[in-house]
Amino acid sequence: MLPAVLVTGGARRIGAIIARTFGQAGWHVVIHHKDSHDEAEALAATLPSAEIVQCDLADIAASASLIEELVSRLDDWRVLVNSAAVFNPDTAQDLDPAIFHEAVTVNAATPARMAQVFLAKARSKTGRRVIDLTDMKIANPNPDFFSYTMAKHAFASTVRMMAMAQADPADRVYGLAPGAMLPSFDQAPEEHLTSGRMNLLQRLTDPQELAQAALFLAEGWLASGETLFVDSGQHLLAQPRDVLFLARE
Repeated sequence: MLPAVLVTGGARRIGAIIARTFGQAGWHVVIHHKDSHDEAEALAATLPSAEIVQCDLADIAASASLIEELVSRLDDWRVLVNSAAVFNPDTAQDLDPAIFHEAVTVNAATPARMAQVFLAKARSKTGRRVIDLTDMKIANPNPDFFSYTMAKHAFASTVRMMAMAQADPADRVYGLAPGAMLPSFDQAPEEHLTSGRMNLLQRLTDPQELAQAALFLAEGWLASGETLFVDSGQHLLAQPRDVLFLARE
């Protein structure tokens, strides 16, 4: 029986890289998607043991029910990777209520609720792990993508709180904070090459480094409640705007 991991947003981008890394390391991977069925199926077909599930994370109740359904049939479900997120533009001068509501729900409320149900009910032989993808913006904020950033700050605050709430020391809750890795929003390739190097090491951070960090956290070696930054030192800089815009200035 292989240990199982659910990766939300696992059909595309960072989520797909994380899902593939777990699959190649011998895990049964549950790939969640909202509307990327073809990509999810194609990825699952390349892994030794995988399945796909669909859910709109804007629906908190349906997302919690998805966890309940997986709990009922996964005998050794060790890890939940909350990777899915929405990333839409508004600013500190002009919050968009619709963007805010979606961001707070999908990027904070729903994954926190999914983690709560998982930690309460999932069956695991070696302890359960929640790995919450936040953002280096939790340490290096700027006024762009205001609702997204606010939601990620709220989500990041749940990591220590939920870690403290676990009665079983084998259950761990972690944060994983990436920096600029893949092209974001409407970036052109040359902009991505520029913005991706706006960190202390002046290098493009390979998203595979983030996936390997997730695999490391899945083993539970780090103290619960901690957050790893995988961003080549970007969070240690003071950046007045999102790197998307800094690359255009």
